Amino acid sequence: MSDMLDMPQGSSSDYAVLASGLVKQFGKKVAVNGVDLAIPRGTVYGFLGPNGAGKTTTIRMLATLLQPDAGEALIMGHRLMKEPDAVRRHISLTGQFASVDEILSGRENLIMIARLMGYNAKQAKKRADQLLEAFGLTDAASVQAKKYSGGMRRRLDIAASIVVRPDLLFLDEPTTGLDPRSRNQIWEIVRALVASGTTVLLTTQYLEEADQLADRIAVIDHGRIIAEGTSSELKASIGSGMLHVRLQQADQRARAQEILASVLQSPVHSATDPLLLTAQIQQPELAIRALGELAAASIEVTDFSLGRPSLDEVFLTLTGQTAEPKEEVKA
Repeated sequence: MSDMLDMPQGSSSDYAVLASGLVKQFGKKVAVNGVDLAIPRGTVYGFLGPNGAGKTTTIRMLATLLQPDAGEALIMGHRLMKEPDAVRRHISLTGQFASVDEILSGRENLIMIARLMGYNAKQAKKRADQLLEAFGLTDAASVQAKKYSGGMRRRLDIAASIVVRPDLLFLDEPTTGLDPRSRNQIWEIVRALVASGTTVLLTTQYLEEADQLADRIAVIDHGRIIAEGTSSELKASIGSGMLHVRLQQADQRARAQEILASVLQSPVHSATDPLLLTAQIQQPELAIRALGELAAASIEVTDFSLGRPSLDEVFLTLTGQTAEPKEEVKA
């Protein structure tokens, strides 16, 4: 693979995914535009981006569901384009929406998938019961999947994905819409999978999720990787700190934003909270000057803080958008 001669340190066998120059176009729209990835085995790799950035399209290409228009990839040592069947033997995909049969019970779903994967009847029942216990679903084993809560359905969906433990698991926004308790349960499942040797490529819009789980993170926007590194490296890349200022009056926000941008010489972001402004800051002493300028302009500040950037602020700085999805939370 000539485009992959300039590989990261280590041999290709150290990586679950090595991708170079992946491109996918739908009509005139370029969904993925030259994506390179190097995902070490036995890790969680976070894939962040706003809606429409190219996350799911990239996943679908790597999972052999879409043919790339250009580029190459090695998946668990097999060429994506030339050895798709070999790739499929090593991977599993859990998409954004539950793919289990709603009419069947949890146990019946897992037994059916196990039989399709080559287990005999006795082995399939044993494997189903193992997974139901591991995922905390034993009490609901005989209940139809359509009666499961959102968190239970997602756990069943992931259990179905690992009836045969994959070397590489694609998790495409697995916790979207879940309540915090269910989300934490999914996080524990992901950690356990990685501890057992599975590599996980996780797409998510929840920055806390990436911060909690991912060993390395790539940020994609408009089909291109615009930043990559550990959570700490990404936070350090946008500056030494962030200044948060809360105003007394919302009608002074535009003027306060103008003053802060002038003094700090960096973009000032307004939040959904009409009283809050956030700015990247390279020199802490400039924060004191900026607050003084606000006071001189009779703009009252109720509180302020100066701290290390969060991953949310990294995302906002890099993409100009917030990452958190706006949707109703399901149980």
